[in-house]
Amino acid sequence: MGVLAWIVLGLLAGALARLVVPGRQSIGCTATLAVGVAGALIGGFVAEAVFDEEIDFGFDLKSLAIATVFAIVLLLLLQAASGSRRRF
Repeated sequence: MGVLAWIVLGLLAGALARLVVPGRQSIGCTATLAVGVAGALIGGFVAEAVFDEEIDFGFDLKSLAIATVFAIVLLLLLQAASGSRRRF
């Protein structure tokens, strides 16, 4: 997958993660992109290790789902590290 496709996939995954995670995130568009791309990269490595085979991550729903799940995890970790808690 080309660099532009990774950026688009990362932006989509980061935006979806921000929609799913409750509360207000204080990160901008660039940080959303970084979280999404990092989620895509980490998700790709973990998926290859778990499935023990070479996974072709093209621009499809499977790769978007994996990237989004790991972007959600990263976003939750960022919230926990920054100390922002959701108040009822």
